[in-house]
Amino acid sequence: MTSPNIPPSTIPTRARFTVLWLIFSLAVITYLDRLCISAAMPKIAAEFGLSKQQQGWIFSAFTFAYAVFEVPSGWLGDRFGARLALRRIVIWWSAFTALTGAAIGYGSLLVIRFLFGAGEAGAFPNIAKSVSRWFPASEQGRALSASFIGLAVGSAMTAPIVLTLLEHQNWRWAFVEFGVLGVLWCLAWNRWYKDSPEQHPAINAAELNLIQGERASDDASHSQPIPWRTMLKSANLHLIGIMYFAYAYGLYFYITWLPTYLSEHRGFSLSSTKWLAALPWVVSGISFAFGGWLTDRIARTGNLKLARCGVGAVGFTASAIVLTAVPQVKSNLIAALLLALALGMQTMTISAAWSVCLDVGRRYAGIVTGFMNSVGNLGGTVAPIVFGYAVGKLGSWSLPFYIMAGVFILGVPMWLMIDPHRSVVEESSASV
Repeated sequence: MTSPNIPPSTIPTRARFTVLWLIFSLAVITYLDRLCISAAMPKIAAEFGLSKQQQGWIFSAFTFAYAVFEVPSGWLGDRFGARLALRRIVIWWSAFTALTGAAIGYGSLLVIRFLFGAGEAGAFPNIAKSVSRWFPASEQGRALSASFIGLAVGSAMTAPIVLTLLEHQNWRWAFVEFGVLGVLWCLAWNRWYKDSPEQHPAINAAELNLIQGERASDDASHSQPIPWRTMLKSANLHLIGIMYFAYAYGLYFYITWLPTYLSEHRGFSLSSTKWLAALPWVVSGISFAFGGWLTDRIARTGNLKLARCGVGAVGFTASAIVLTAVPQVKSNLIAALLLALALGMQTMTISAAWSVCLDVGRRYAGIVTGFMNSVGNLGGTVAPIVFGYAVGKLGSWSLPFYIMAGVFILGVPMWLMIDPHRSVVEESSASV
């Protein structure tokens, strides 16, 4: 039933695209705040005398907390709606972004980054929840890709902005300035967003029918009990989690160690590092858009298995091949370009990954995406530590790339075994 304040019209309004802009801007700010420490780490390490291993643990403190609190934060969105959940998440993480600038040493950085990760957990599951509420199924892949393009834009901007700021001010102030951005976003979100499109005065009946016409019949109210036992036994859920472990393992090299690798091992100047650290994210922005378009295009043919699992398996395989070449090339510039290409191949898969969570999660999309991101971020927790020990203890800048490639290869059969037709709360699989 439509709300009486929804204006009748045969031409759909475009209120859902305002949601898309809010999601896009949130993703930008999320990764500005998340990557700020990787760009500032050489300055921070010099001030506190941090070893490579200690740097790895600081990077991973965020990711471990993010993994632990991802499912509870995803549940919060399923239970109370994305409006409340994202408001809490953004205020929390913005506060701890700013508090990073108040760190006094290794121990305080560990605590602050852990609490930062605990606060930011659930951001992307609740973005996915918003997409599932505000977009028809045929647009969800592209809508999700907009958030991932925002991720790429924020990531690409971070190194140039932070390294430029550090030429003129102490590293501490950069964290305070980035923390303010989240508070401003939260004010806009709280004012405009509604959990139910039919409650929004900017939407008309035609747009509401477009959104609801493709909504799954089991999209129920927030108050339904959650079948935890059945969900946790789901083979699909386990495969999705392991697949995303591989994805996040590779991603967190770029989030944490990339500027250090370019400057210390490949010998690039500060000016060159700014832009070469941004390049993989520029490429990934294009790849996010392409991957979202591709998974939706194939899905419209009815071949959901190819749309999700085929795209994922191809992207992982291509990224693994390119990563094995990075440590073998002598040219520093070619190595930097290969890193950008490898991330592009990897990030082509992300819309398929999050879309398959909507396919199998349905009304429990927040929990499924939260579980996927939680297991994935365990991969993101391990990766910076492995890199730090490989460089600090073994003196090898090459071994981490071979490990990354191997993890992606292990992720390929996980992709191929996922069944996007099978709900996580159903025991029997539909035929593919």
